Amino acid sequence: SSTSRSVSDGSKAATKTRRLQQASPSDPDLPPGYVQSLIRRVANNVNIVVNNLILKYVEDDIVLSVNITSAECYTVDDMWERAFMDISAPELVLRKVINFSDCTMCLDKRNASGKIEFYQDPLLYKCSFRTRLHFTYDSISSKIPSVIKIHTMVESLKLSITDQQLPMFIRILQLIIALYYGEIGHKQSEGEEGLVHARDSGASSPGMDVEMESLGSSQYSSQELFMDSGSPEEGDQGWVSWAWSFVPAIVSTEEEGEEGLYQQTEAGGLSSNPQQYTPKDPIVSIGFYCTKASIIFKLTDTQSESSYYSPQKVRSKEVLCLEQEGITIEVLMMGEPFFDCQCGFVGCRALCLKGIMGVRDFEENVNRREEDAVFFSCGESLKSKGMTYLTNSLFDYRSPENNGVKAEFILDSTNHKESYTEIVGMQRFGAFYMDYLYTMENSSSTGSQDFSVLSTEEVMPIVEETSIKRLVVGPLDIRLHSSAVHRILKMITCAMDHEYEPYCNPAQETVEVCSGAATPEEISSLEEFIPTRLTCLTLLQVSVTVSMAEFNLLHALIPVIMGRKT
Repeated sequence: SSTSRSVSDGSKAATKTRRLQQASPSDPDLPPGYVQSLIRRVANNVNIVVNNLILKYVEDDIVLSVNITSAECYTVDDMWERAFMDISAPELVLRKVINFSDCTMCLDKRNASGKIEFYQDPLLYKCSFRTRLHFTYDSISSKIPSVIKIHTMVESLKLSITDQQLPMFIRILQLIIALYYGEIGHKQSEGEEGLVHARDSGASSPGMDVEMESLGSSQYSSQELFMDSGSPEEGDQGWVSWAWSFVPAIVSTEEEGEEGLYQQTEAGGLSSNPQQYTPKDPIVSIGFYCTKASIIFKLTDTQSESSYYSPQKVRSKEVLCLEQEGITIEVLMMGEPFFDCQCGFVGCRALCLKGIMGVRDFEENVNRREEDAVFFSCGESLKSKGMTYLTNSLFDYRSPENNGVKAEFILDSTNHKESYTEIVGMQRFGAFYMDYLYTMENSSSTGSQDFSVLSTEEVMPIVEETSIKRLVVGPLDIRLHSSAVHRILKMITCAMDHEYEPYCNPAQETVEVCSGAATPEEISSLEEFIPTRLTCLTLLQVSVTVSMAEFNLLHALIPVIMGRKT
């Protein structure tokens, strides 16, 4: 028995030795990087399917819920068909598709006890859209793509907003803007409460953590929340945090650049080329495209049944409709130095529906023409214009990405203004075109300079910022009559009917009084560059018609708009 035991132990040891030899990276049978390439190939072809996804956001009396029946992400080929693909030369491209089915968005109001008394009509009901992702890499071993394109397409978008949902909807938009500019951290109590909820749910945004840390309103850094998993007591982090750790940063942070600068300094001084320690930011293109969209504004009133104890019901009535065709929202950015946003649509019109404030001006039994209900029209129809709003998108069969050609991007202000003029914008859209361009250039990088002579404290680059906003409105026809004026003022009244506190009170500007004259250095810097913010508005073929008043109920709306609530 002892002999057999020793033989079995020897065979186990030999088997273990063979396994270690097979797993050794120095095995000549395995090519170098085989395991990494295998993991990359599997990760690039992972299919993700999520069913019955429910997201909910609660703030004050606002309850926002998003329900998605099905969401699926998978890898596709050059024809955007499902396939098993890998990053290979010469294209070095990876394509993915995300399909969302039956997306429903509800916005309701709760009472002081946290219960919803009346359920409003959904903002968005069973809307399906698809997203195409296109990643371009510099080499097979690159971890971060050099070009990222994320474009979303919606065939039909139908929004419904009631008079009670309108102030809540505007409140959510203000929240998004405050989060983008980092103003939400000025309110200490709300910031900490929101961060606690996000940490408990495990689905917080890393961008919000960076903003909280920079404003000093949070005692936790983004590294501790998402990346710090070395300690054993924090090993049970959420799966969202674990998954987010594999997502590379799109824009390099300031700390990473400073860390590279310190490493260069310790290694032996600053290099003559500052681009050696500055990480290259990828080019990011984000687009949203919609074929047809409509926004219907409704007024609600409560009605009870015949019985006294029966619950009350909410009845809504459509009063205003806004229709748009060929909508495009595109964002192109490369780190912090370049940001461009272009918006436009092919056609737009607004029309009155049914009655307003007891006046049945456009009821079905009135027998008025549809042309009389339209009080705002701009642009042309999508049938005559074509699919120009999809130009150079991932949904355009003529785009470079869909023809195996590497796309070229304009990332300087001079060529951008020459290429994207007002005429080009109106040829693509026809009704409305907006181009917002922001550039930030470092004047110290221009020209040949010897950085090896300067110390770290003496490097004070001068940042040159420029902001240009151009707006063009195409053929516009406005007809102001009593029905249109009362509906517009009613919407403004409903939007102001709330008691929400602002997320951030604007800080008082401190004006510095200069006692002495400007120094020669300040004068020379102003002679070289003056920061500018330019806004250009162009109106083409505008027609405004004012009709005689048919009825006047403004005595109930003007006091609310002027701040004197009755």
